Amino acid sequence: MVIFRALGPFQAESAGQILDLGGQRQQAVLARLLVAGGRAVPMGVLIDELWPGEPPAQALSTIQGYVSRLRRALEPDRAPREQAGVLVSAPPGYALRATVEQVDSWRFEELVKSDHGDDPARALERMETALGLWRGPALAEFLDLSWAVTEGIRLEELRLLAVERRGDAAVRLGRTGALIPDLEAHASAYPLREEAWRLLALALYRAGRQGDALGALRRARELLRDELGLDLGPTLQRLEQDIFAQAPHLDAPATRAVHSGTASASGTASPSGSGAAAGPGAAPGTGPAAEPGPVTRLRVVIADDQALVRTGLKVVLESEPGLELVGEAENGEQAIAVVQAVRPDVVLMDIQMPRLDGLAAARRILAGEAPPKVIMMTTFGTDDNLYAALRAGVSGFVLKTSPPEQLVSAIRAAVAGDALLDPAVTTHLIAAFAGRRDPAAPAGLSDSDLDLVKLVARGFTNRQIAVTLAVPEREVADEVAALLKRLELLDRAQLVVLAYESGLVSPGSP
Repeated sequence: MVIFRALGPFQAESAGQILDLGGQRQQAVLARLLVAGGRAVPMGVLIDELWPGEPPAQALSTIQGYVSRLRRALEPDRAPREQAGVLVSAPPGYALRATVEQVDSWRFEELVKSDHGDDPARALERMETALGLWRGPALAEFLDLSWAVTEGIRLEELRLLAVERRGDAAVRLGRTGALIPDLEAHASAYPLREEAWRLLALALYRAGRQGDALGALRRARELLRDELGLDLGPTLQRLEQDIFAQAPHLDAPATRAVHSGTASASGTASPSGSGAAAGPGAAPGTGPAAEPGPVTRLRVVIADDQALVRTGLKVVLESEPGLELVGEAENGEQAIAVVQAVRPDVVLMDIQMPRLDGLAAARRILAGEAPPKVIMMTTFGTDDNLYAALRAGVSGFVLKTSPPEQLVSAIRAAVAGDALLDPAVTTHLIAAFAGRRDPAAPAGLSDSDLDLVKLVARGFTNRQIAVTLAVPEREVADEVAALLKRLELLDRAQLVVLAYESGLVSPGSP
């Protein structure tokens, strides 16, 4: 069976092999018949639409030659005089004989236009399936032909409708958190679509972010006024009034029990058992006693300008229990917006990115209220950049080439507030910068505090420190957390920098 694909690069596939459809004009014959949806296209129409303006003198025989070669490619085992079964003669022209399941654009349209009744779960499933068929702009190879442009626009409008129907179904089901970045991107890319703003505002409100919901509607009003000189439509105006009034009908249809480790009203997950309540330096199990509850997945955002790197990291996260990818960004400004939208636990941030580099983006993210942990990623990087990142409060850095288990360990260590910097790497990194300031230990630290700082600076984990000092691991975690609070530091990595800069530890010392 031949599979035809028009939602992205134009292709035909049989038995897992991409078929050779010839040159672009020959492919255009097949594409035009595909656009006709199985109906016959007269030869005169084919000629006029393949050569707009002035067709060649031998247009009729040229098309017949194209059809003959396409038939051989689509049905290589057909006998010479056997009737064609795919690209068939349909006087006065030709037609494509295929089922809906064989043509991605036909299947896509059927899914988007199907009647779901009042079943949001079924609607969500169908829209996800439909959008999964989309591989890029439709019929982009034939943009010099008006019929292809028209069909491309029609299919793109159906795609936008599918995105909004998926969003509506997810909101109705109360599954708003993971979809907010997609809705934000959709509204930003298509600011004149009021349905996009309605869904974004409602999703934000149901995620406990009333201020952000009103902010989204405020942006919509400003954009509509700037572009069209119009105010919000009646639907958005009613939604704005209902949000101000906290109308009961805006609440999610189902409520989830609130317990230790579940997502908070602001959309921020507090990892169960991570010791988050004990402060930035807390290790697993070191927070105040809490009722037992299910372990919450750590919510992660990836920010990297290289799509290939993002894809690789997504594969790692998706295969690791307890980790959930909740957003992506391809530049620093986008990273800030995604973090504000989804409130993740951890951000994997490339240090070199366009439109605001990773270091600047990390600084702005960490300056916010209750910021996530930020782990910088690099393939090379300069010591200056990495050092500046640590001073800014990031939890550490990893190489993009690190094995998956090391990356996962880094994420969990960052959230737990435990050591993330390898001792050898730390020493090498800090060596060139130690002593830039006048060596002086921070005031108000006891001898035991100084011992603790030195061990942290060496890259010791809480468990290693506990063994070294012969004290319980929980006590170490509590003391690190208290120390960070007193010194007004965001993260353990800043404590390492402080230890080297103040001369408490010098590179190469035992």
